Amino acid sequence: MKRLLMLLLLVPALAFAKAPSAMFYMMGSQKSIDSFVAHADKIDVLVPTWYGVDENGLVSGQPNDYVMKIAREHRVPVMPILSANGEREKFHKLLGNVTAKKAMIASLIEQAKLYGFTGFQFDFENIAWTDRDALTAMTKETADALHKHGLKLSMAIVPNAPGYAGGGAFSKWMWEYWRGAYDLKALAQSLDLVCLMTYDQHTRWTTPGPVAGMPWTMEHLEYALKVVPKEKLSLGIALYGYHWFAGNPVKDDGKESSNISASYIDADESFPLAKQFGVTMQWDPVEHESWFYFYRDGMREWVFLPDAHAFRDRYDVVKKYGLQGFCSWVLGSEDPKVWDELPEAQR
Repeated sequence: MKRLLMLLLLVPALAFAKAPSAMFYMMGSQKSIDSFVAHADKIDVLVPTWYGVDENGLVSGQPNDYVMKIAREHRVPVMPILSANGEREKFHKLLGNVTAKKAMIASLIEQAKLYGFTGFQFDFENIAWTDRDALTAMTKETADALHKHGLKLSMAIVPNAPGYAGGGAFSKWMWEYWRGAYDLKALAQSLDLVCLMTYDQHTRWTTPGPVAGMPWTMEHLEYALKVVPKEKLSLGIALYGYHWFAGNPVKDDGKESSNISASYIDADESFPLAKQFGVTMQWDPVEHESWFYFYRDGMREWVFLPDAHAFRDRYDVVKKYGLQGFCSWVLGSEDPKVWDELPEAQR
């Protein structure tokens, strides 16, 4: 009887245990918007790609009225991205311009108050490692200002284990312009949330391989957890894939050279492609990601994609480590079965 009573007391706690926060990015494409509309009740935070900032601190962009209407109806918090479009030199100028930074911050506060955003997410990429301290300082300045108005600041951060450049020319380039600018420990002290972009392990810049293999993902997660509290850490989970193929060896200028190409591929393209060429999707039990290859014009083409199985395995990691949640790029690219893995959002 005593044991039964203990079990009955435990049931409500289990039933109402909060699930990890589900943060999804949304682009301006129709299928990205449609995915949000169809699944709003399973999304805890929507992060649309609506705003950019230039070297003078001018913030440009505006929300989609229809998306905001749906978000209000379903009580989905909206935290738009602010980016610099990957323009390294212009972003460097912004970091060194006190007046520009103040203008940027003032605009963010104005837009958030005007449209009811919960805050903003910084998504600054392709940054020189020499701008590390300046990026940290601007992040703190922005977070402090937003906090005074009851707003939040999160940040999408390129994962940077093992904390230094490593060997090889590609590794050096990645640290110099992609990983080295983020002081995880210092940034986490200012930010409300760190969105660790644990995807794009292999890209159009690399040979074929998983978008985000599990060993690679775990290496970056465990490194980040050394300096970022788990309550502030959101694990990046990719929803898109990559397709590698032989591109045109003749350039626009008429010169010839190797042109191994790759492009993004979404689930609404990758699954039909596999069916078209009569191939079976393969599962890699080490990388925890699906893949397939096929031949066209006598040459092998590769596709790696994080399907619902891959999503589930990473969602399990989020729960196992007690992280704040996950952040997924991007709505509209996902395997539809991904949504079967998620509970209804708790508002």
